[in-house]
Amino acid sequence: MNRRMTGLIGLLILCPALTAAAQEKTLPLTLEDCILKALRNNYDLAVQVLSPETADIAVSQAEEKFIPSLSLAFNRRDTAQASYSWLEAAEQVKQLRDNTSVQLNQQLPFGGSLGLSLLGVKTDTNSRFQTINPRFETQLSLSLAQPLLRNFGLSMSRREIIVAQNNYQAAEKDFAAFVQNLVYQVEQAYWNLVYAIENLQVRDQSLKLARELLDKNRRSVEIGTLAPIDVLNAQADVASREADVLDAQALVKNYEDVLRAVVNLAADTPDAAGARIEPSDRPASEEVPVDLDEALLTAAANRPELAASRIDIKTKELNLTYARNQLLPGLDLTAQYWSPGVSGTQLLYEGGNPLFGDLIGTLPGGVSEAMRDTFNFKYRNWSVGLTLSLPLNTVFSRAAAAQARVARDQSLARLRSSEQQLDLEVRSAVRSVQTNFMRVQAYRAARELAEKKLEAEEEKLRVGLTTNYFVLQYQRDLADRQTLELRALIDYNLSLAKLAQVKGVNLKEKNINLVELMRRD
Repeated sequence: MNRRMTGLIGLLILCPALTAAAQEKTLPLTLEDCILKALRNNYDLAVQVLSPETADIAVSQAEEKFIPSLSLAFNRRDTAQASYSWLEAAEQVKQLRDNTSVQLNQQLPFGGSLGLSLLGVKTDTNSRFQTINPRFETQLSLSLAQPLLRNFGLSMSRREIIVAQNNYQAAEKDFAAFVQNLVYQVEQAYWNLVYAIENLQVRDQSLKLARELLDKNRRSVEIGTLAPIDVLNAQADVASREADVLDAQALVKNYEDVLRAVVNLAADTPDAAGARIEPSDRPASEEVPVDLDEALLTAAANRPELAASRIDIKTKELNLTYARNQLLPGLDLTAQYWSPGVSGTQLLYEGGNPLFGDLIGTLPGGVSEAMRDTFNFKYRNWSVGLTLSLPLNTVFSRAAAAQARVARDQSLARLRSSEQQLDLEVRSAVRSVQTNFMRVQAYRAARELAEKKLEAEEEKLRVGLTTNYFVLQYQRDLADRQTLELRALIDYNLSLAKLAQVKGVNLKEKNINLVELMRRD
């Protein structure tokens, strides 16, 4: 009667829990689903994707150097000053001068610059003895400045652009490395959750077996075929396994939280943010052959960290070339060709004498005549010059070049260190795959033997040839072997994922397009 009441009370207590469990939402997810959600919603990835975009903008900004620049200028100057001679003016000398200029400048590929300018000047004054007033002056000028030693060459003139392009490529490689690590984090969190769920099922099954044995022992004690001490032993084992179940449940929640954070499930499906994640994929158990030499070659060709280091060396080499170029003396070629033009209102004096003759008339003239003379090249002028400069700091100090050389050597050393570290990582990853597969086989055999031993011991218990203590011990052994086999299987799948990451091919294997990731809104 007491046992029936206890069972009824237990059923009443469990009913709400069973109802809540039935109403608990579950969210089935494959590994591919989790990776896609992480690539779409991970906050760290959203931050990292801005680095290549920023570097691309820097490239565009550096390339603006070779876009022609156009400048327009206008200046008006109105002056008045006292007249110190009646010959110059009666009381004060006034002058109104307007300057207008249009200039087009273009940077040249070898470090020089080309300029084209058009200048217009209008001068109006009350000063005496002028033969043209107001006067219009125009000038068309073509100028060239070209360094011949320091700052000469394509690499020197395009240095900022090349550095920006290298930085963009390095940012792409860094982004690829980040995505590879993120994909591996998702795989790690996913398979660890699979392990935790399977481990919980193993612990639940072990607890169920212990409870069944406890119930059987109680019935045996009631009919007098078993000593009460066997019930105590079974109760102690049930309590221990209940603690194992609690630990397994906590482990499931912990790995669920890890996967939920990496995937950022709340951003993708807010209504299922608190749902229980149910992994749909099962860990692979078939052997995947791996070849160390092939893995080393693949990693050397595909690891983005190595590619980023090689790009950094190119930048350092360019900086060293630039620093050495700055040690050269400056030898600059300058050349100019210009065509002036002058026109205006011509003042006519009696007798043709502007000093003593009276003003008797004017011949109007405008800026068009000056422009016509300018563009017809009526007055041709040119100049060519060479300028040699020898800064003393390049004679007595070569610190900048030495600093650039040390930076280049540091980058080379870092590359060699990275290659050495990569060799260790690949060897360790290959060894881990091979070892974990052998662990799977060994623990599978151990689990199968534990199952047979438990079946045999339970049969012996049924015919009275053993005790409950040994049955409980074999049950624990079986649960432990099942857990070890499961852990080895998960480790095997994680080692395959790690090997793909170390080789730099996990994105290719999962058909993840980095260009689309970087260009997404």
